[in-house]
Amino acid sequence: MALGRAGLKPFTLWLHSRATLPGMTRLSRLAFACAGLLAAFPTAAAPVQQTPYTVIETGRSYARLQDAVDAIGDGRGTIRLASMRFADCAVQSAGDVTYQATVPGQSILDGVACEDKGALVLRGRAARVEGLAFANIHVADRNGAGIRLERGNLSIGQSWFRDSDQGILSADDPASTITIDKSTFTRLGTCEGPGCAHSIYVGNYGALTVTRSRFEEGTGGHYAKTRAQQVAILGCSFDDSRGHGTNYMIDLADGAAGRITGNWFVQGRDKANYSAFIAVAAEHRRHPSRGLTIEGNDARFAPGIQRRSAFVADWSGDALNLGENVLGTGLIRYEKR
Repeated sequence: MALGRAGLKPFTLWLHSRATLPGMTRLSRLAFACAGLLAAFPTAAAPVQQTPYTVIETGRSYARLQDAVDAIGDGRGTIRLASMRFADCAVQSAGDVTYQATVPGQSILDGVACEDKGALVLRGRAARVEGLAFANIHVADRNGAGIRLERGNLSIGQSWFRDSDQGILSADDPASTITIDKSTFTRLGTCEGPGCAHSIYVGNYGALTVTRSRFEEGTGGHYAKTRAQQVAILGCSFDDSRGHGTNYMIDLADGAAGRITGNWFVQGRDKANYSAFIAVAAEHRRHPSRGLTIEGNDARFAPGIQRRSAFVADWSGDALNLGENVLGTGLIRYEKR
């Protein structure tokens, strides 16, 4: 530190200049000087408390997710979730709501299901989910889901579903659509309840689109089961190499039109049913499957597995459009059932 007048350091010089203030003892002059020195330095900032939920349009914050949803009501709004783990859930009965993570993957709805159904129970006009994670959702009937969709449009982007009875479960709404992009489904599904749960299970919806998403390490049921009239499953990976007690990779249970293209499939050893990778109309022929296009996919067994299975097993009786696919040893291109 540079020295000031008469070889004194600046603080000493500052203290000396105040030594002649009237009425002050030497001790009080020193206390006064120290107080001045402390005032020259900023105090440490108090810890910033995260606001769990903020409605972007109004700027208002809420401690409970349900309160934020109710504040939007029948309107349209965005709820931004802080980067933290929440033991919380909500039911959306109206409106058009976006649920958005501040940082993708760092807002986690963990372990709590509303109405013994899911972390988000959706029956409004529409919902969008952006960057959220859903984990450890279990209920008594083994149908606990990250998202339980009862009606309305749903769009999901860059979200994670893991370690639950199932990731997404929907009811029927033929007038609405479901879109899933860049999302991951891990350790989901079970057949230990009255029926089977799946990584995703979509009821009789108008259309289901799944793009650039990953399904892995299933724990029962199918990876993607849907009764939607129209499907597009594009550029996804289905990695069953570490699955346990799983079934089909894709089950179009009631038949469907659309496209299954550009996907990567690996079937693992531990299967409840290894007879097919993709099943068409295995339960009902409610929707026509004529022209369903399945091409540009890569399918094989995990290393060390030798068995026979059908890449496409078809119960529909319709003329499918089965194009070129890369199939590993033991896979039969098509089997009519």
